[in-house]
Amino acid sequence: MTAYKSGDPTTLNRLYGRAQGRPLRAGQQELVDTLLPQIAVPAEGEVTATRLFGYDRPLHFEIGFGGGEHMAGRADMLPDHGFIGAEPFVNGVAQALVHVSGDPHLEGQGRAHAPLGNVRIHHGDALEVLRRVPDAALSFAYLLHPDPWPKARHAKRRMMNDGPVDLIAAKLKPGGEFRFGTDHPVYLAHALMIMRRHRHQFEWLARDAQDFLVRPGGWPETRYEAKARAQGHEVWYFRYRRR
Repeated sequence: MTAYKSGDPTTLNRLYGRAQGRPLRAGQQELVDTLLPQIAVPAEGEVTATRLFGYDRPLHFEIGFGGGEHMAGRADMLPDHGFIGAEPFVNGVAQALVHVSGDPHLEGQGRAHAPLGNVRIHHGDALEVLRRVPDAALSFAYLLHPDPWPKARHAKRRMMNDGPVDLIAAKLKPGGEFRFGTDHPVYLAHALMIMRRHRHQFEWLARDAQDFLVRPGGWPETRYEAKARAQGHEVWYFRYRRR
């Protein structure tokens, strides 16, 4: 995850955490070598729907997509929308490419779908790409099960902080939606504090407890969410509308 310089909340100091875990399988490595260059976000310049997909369309941005289950699921649901995902962990990028490819043999689940042509991936820092998105260009932004950095001295490393939230607010169009999910109670308390400070920018779309205790429709489950549930953790879901 990330930390930010005091006094300049949108300046990235460094990325924290591992860049790679276990060695990639042969099929995953092949996708990293062949498919990723085809669908990678350009390294420089403005990041727009027209530049990425050839014409203007609703644009979604997922910060730290993990294994890509949610991003691919949403892209499959909404083929006329464009999806940008950023993830620094190469194993997650590789797994997302498996989902994007639609190959049932690589999926290991026997479920085939057409390759997802409406996904673009950045292997690296999400905020570097997000800064290059024009203001008010995004319809949706997602931050799902980010690294909690539970120790108080590491709170500055959390993605849910004033700088990133200000940046997300700037990039969402009025009426656009920011979705956040976690199963970690420390991160939950921190996130609620941060979002309360940003209530001039975001309206919390919750009328009762069920709205944040039950996963909404059209919100595909991530591997981290499934793991949390298997361990008996409660999971919380938050939807905020850009004012």
